[in-house]
Amino acid sequence: MEVSKVENLPRPPGIISSIKAGFDTIAAHITAILLPLLLNLFLWLGPRLRMNALFDSIKDDVVSIWRSGGVSAEDIQRVLTWYGDTIPMVNLFWLLRTLPVGISSLLFPKGVSSTPLGDPANLQVSALSLLGWIFLLTLLGWIGGGLYFRSVAWIAAAGKEDKPMGILRAIVQTMFISILWGILSVMIGVPLLLVLGLLLQFSPLIANLLVIFISIASMWVIVPLFFWPHGVFLKKQNVITSILSSFQMARFTLPTSSLFVLTVFLMTFGLNFLWSIPPEDSWITFLGIFGHSFVTTALLAGSFIYYRDMNIWLQNVIEKLRPNTVTKQA
Repeated sequence: MEVSKVENLPRPPGIISSIKAGFDTIAAHITAILLPLLLNLFLWLGPRLRMNALFDSIKDDVVSIWRSGGVSAEDIQRVLTWYGDTIPMVNLFWLLRTLPVGISSLLFPKGVSSTPLGDPANLQVSALSLLGWIFLLTLLGWIGGGLYFRSVAWIAAAGKEDKPMGILRAIVQTMFISILWGILSVMIGVPLLLVLGLLLQFSPLIANLLVIFISIASMWVIVPLFFWPHGVFLKKQNVITSILSSFQMARFTLPTSSLFVLTVFLMTFGLNFLWSIPPEDSWITFLGIFGHSFVTTALLAGSFIYYRDMNIWLQNVIEKLRPNTVTKQA
């Protein structure tokens, strides 16, 4: 007869302890918030890059095309109303905040208001420069995001790595992650929106049930995507190896990891509402910007710490559960 004995498994890293460690780490390395602080200050006090003049120049031609195409006057007016409420507030400099790797920043929805320094300058893009601006700002966002994640990952590693990831590699990997993330978002999001749109036409009840099901099942995708950059910047993996590693971690730790991701999102969006309360023309907004820069950087550091500790814990558990690690007795 064989008796297998396995030692007590270690406890997984805690959510609160990881977040607290992230805050402690950034408090000891306050310069880590410099990039989000500078970006937020630029978006707040700097010029706005608008495109409403471009749309105004082609609006009459577009309306004429819609009328000749049989679009009703009510639908045209609805689109024009949406345009008047939305397009003049868009600041193309928001593109400096790239996803999923990027410098954390506040969006100022009241972008048409003044600042403590007066009314901001408004720059207008032309039809020829629009694509160029989008490419340039996205590229700058990737560069800044790569440097930001690289520095926070290095700080979170607490010197346990010989040296941080190379700057050029960090930027290139950021570009790969962002491009692949965009492709996956379109591949997953567009079919789901089409299916939901069709179901809403036939049965709103079934559509709502599908939304609930998707919300529950989405954690199997959200958690690996959330930790996708962590393997790149912390373990210096390539984008493919990192996403596979994230799926493996999510497979064994989904309840805890999904709760960690949910906690980070709730803290981020809840505090973003608090940071956005002061009016943009008040210097009190600077306190919100500083608080946002510190908290989001601390949460990012906490996620790197959680990812590192969870992978160490997972490796220890796998080692303890391997057949060759148990004691066999006849």
